[in-house]
Amino acid sequence: MPSLFPGASTLSATFGHSSPYNFTAQAPAKRSPYQARSELYPSWDVAEDAKNKAAGLSDAAQKELQKASNVAQAKAGKIQLYSGKYYAACTFGGLMACGLTHWAVTPLDLVKCRRQVDGKLYTGNMDGWRKIIASDGVRGIYTGGSPTFFGYSVQGALKYGCYEYFKKFYSDLAGPENATRYKTWIYLAGSASAEFFADIGLCPLEAVKVRMQTTMPPFATGTLNGISKIVSTEGVAGLYKGIYPLWARQIPYTMMKFASFETIVEMIYHRLPGQKSDYSKGAQTGVAFTGGYIAGILCAIVSHPADVMVSKLNANRQPGEGVGSALGRIYKDIGFGGLWNGLPVRIVMIGTLTGLQWMIYDSFKIFMGLPTTGGAAPPEEAKKQAA
Repeated sequence: MPSLFPGASTLSATFGHSSPYNFTAQAPAKRSPYQARSELYPSWDVAEDAKNKAAGLSDAAQKELQKASNVAQAKAGKIQLYSGKYYAACTFGGLMACGLTHWAVTPLDLVKCRRQVDGKLYTGNMDGWRKIIASDGVRGIYTGGSPTFFGYSVQGALKYGCYEYFKKFYSDLAGPENATRYKTWIYLAGSASAEFFADIGLCPLEAVKVRMQTTMPPFATGTLNGISKIVSTEGVAGLYKGIYPLWARQIPYTMMKFASFETIVEMIYHRLPGQKSDYSKGAQTGVAFTGGYIAGILCAIVSHPADVMVSKLNANRQPGEGVGSALGRIYKDIGFGGLWNGLPVRIVMIGTLTGLQWMIYDSFKIFMGLPTTGGAAPPEEAKKQAA
């Protein structure tokens, strides 16, 4: 009768090669002359190698940036909060934050402005860019880019620098206790005051930008050419005929931009574990971008009707026509619904724009050894408020 269990010979044939007592050397497998010798090359992970290289480059870039920051701080000297140097640094940070970012979104702004003037001109962004490139080439989508860059550089410098000044000015007027209790009103008042002056610097260049973007072909070849054409036909006053609608658009926009940003950033740090000072510089600039993006969405909604009116007024205001008469005529033509033409595009544009601006601005403050905006009072100021 055959056994139910395997015999020794069967077990040896099946498991003999895996026995720890089996030391029989195995001959290496033969390979063709075209195959590499694998024992000479250790295992290599492409993704891991790329990750290590990126980390090395990042560390090197951070070291170089820190070195440049140390040099800049050494040349500038110790910057005391709320000193002349502090406001100068904030002014330069605002210039860096606004000019380049507004120029970068010129293609979006171009389509938005033209659709505000003529809602049937393009069916959407892609349709607008396709038609513009077909008629004017790739450079055509940056029509108005030059006055945009210069105008918003001036505006950003005045807006951020003056905001820091007026925020401190109104806080001192209110006193430590009231400044803390009514801080949102301080933000609103400071940003409104700052934008009033910033728009005086922006208005002439905004007039050139809007006319270049809403006339086909553009009425001017560049910033200086546009200014000279307006002045020669309408005088210097022609550069400022859109100042009231510009204030109506920009002052509510900036009030929402600064007050909501300060509040949102404070809420973010309140919900995160630890204090603001516990987080790295990179994390703080990330919070600045997030707060700025959310604030930008609110800004776009609040200021959009006035933005439409500014575009219409600069493009269609008749010679000698008063501002009130022109606004009434335009509203009669477009109606309430026309005030919201191009809003989705502007939400994307302004949200991204505002997030990047706050990130650049706070990054520059970090670069100069200053605290970032919002979230918590600087240590020196906190001590003064507590005293």
